Amino acid sequence: MSLQVENLEHNMAKLTIEASAEDFEKACQSAYQKQKGKISVPGFRKGKAPRKLIEKMYGAGVFYEDAANELIPEAYRKELEEHKELDIVSRPAIDVVQVEAGKPFIFTAEVALKPPVELGKYKGVKCTKVDTSVSDEEVTSKIDEELDRDARIVAITDRAVQDKDIANIDFEGFVDGEAFDGGKGEGHDLTIGSHSFIDNFEEQLIGKNIGDDTEVNVTFPEDYHEKSLAGKAALFKVHINSLKERQKPELDDEYVSDKGFDSVDDYKEDIKKKLTERKENEAKAKNEDEIIEAVIEDSKMDIPEAMEDTEAESLVNGFARNIASQGMSLDMYMQYTGMTMDRLKDQMKEQAGKNIRSRLVLEAIGEKEGIEATDEEFEEEVKKMAEQYRMEPDKLKDLMGDEEKKNVRHDIVMQKVCDLLIAEAKPVAEKKKKAAKKDGE
Repeated sequence: MSLQVENLEHNMAKLTIEASAEDFEKACQSAYQKQKGKISVPGFRKGKAPRKLIEKMYGAGVFYEDAANELIPEAYRKELEEHKELDIVSRPAIDVVQVEAGKPFIFTAEVALKPPVELGKYKGVKCTKVDTSVSDEEVTSKIDEELDRDARIVAITDRAVQDKDIANIDFEGFVDGEAFDGGKGEGHDLTIGSHSFIDNFEEQLIGKNIGDDTEVNVTFPEDYHEKSLAGKAALFKVHINSLKERQKPELDDEYVSDKGFDSVDDYKEDIKKKLTERKENEAKAKNEDEIIEAVIEDSKMDIPEAMEDTEAESLVNGFARNIASQGMSLDMYMQYTGMTMDRLKDQMKEQAGKNIRSRLVLEAIGEKEGIEATDEEFEEEVKKMAEQYRMEPDKLKDLMGDEEKKNVRHDIVMQKVCDLLIAEAKPVAEKKKKAAKKDGE
């Protein structure tokens, strides 16, 4: 085999790959062996007709397409393995140039090459100084969320409906005196104040008692999904079957001991620590995005469209896997939303471009700074991954292929570059930063 590289505009390249006549003949023979059982030739049982007779009947090129489909991926892979200096970042666009018995098989593959990056300023970049302090009010609010999550549902029999209660109701709705489809329900649990019913339906139940029959008047919104009801007044006849409330536990030593703490103060301190860590992580992520965006703005790179297309396809595949984990196929999603594959890819294009530019500048900084992933860092990252998968680190490492190991090291380098950018950045108070923008700085 042989490979010729022709550099094109915008970091594209045309690879001309030539497979020997012998390799092409082997591929044709392989195609014949796979297809002969499906081909009918008078006087022969299926699978018994000689290849030359089939080629005479159906044409010399009867097996060429299948032979090419078998030969191209293997030839392309081998050439790329031998020419690792070609940093290809897109799927190949294949075009067959020569296909003829007794001659070399020649095809071209048009690909995008990783574009060079002309870095601008990446040290001392300004970013917003974020306040990561946690107030007592935030701690109290978080604890209240925890208490609410741990609340017991208790039946109430001795009072009227109040806000936040769970009322079990039967209901039927009428518009202009006529019952409408979908307006009837029995044994429905409705949390008062949840606004899960339209308009002020829930508030009108406050003060009513178990066993009461009452009427609720509402108006459907103008943009209501059922057009025949949009903007119309409705009357609901409601019967209150039963009543429940959420009873929060007391914040005391007994409550916090079940969560592994010796005292309420220890519990509060842990809540504050976790809220602080979350704020710090959010601030770091925000600063990383700001800095990388600024570095991209100050850098130059020519992104091939084929590279963006490949990244967009990868995002679509990731989206498909995500919704599949929720029990929905991509075809179902398309059907329900009216989306098309082309429109979905177009939507992913903008994010694809951002991903590519971020990755390229971080890789360029890593190369310029000589940042690498040490063996110790690699082992530590594998250990963390193993804990997530509940596996032994050595077992996980054995299951990882070379490409997966390479990706782990790449991610380590990317994070080290981000850490460098954060360490070298100049945090600026938000008000001061806005003033600087106003002055044209």
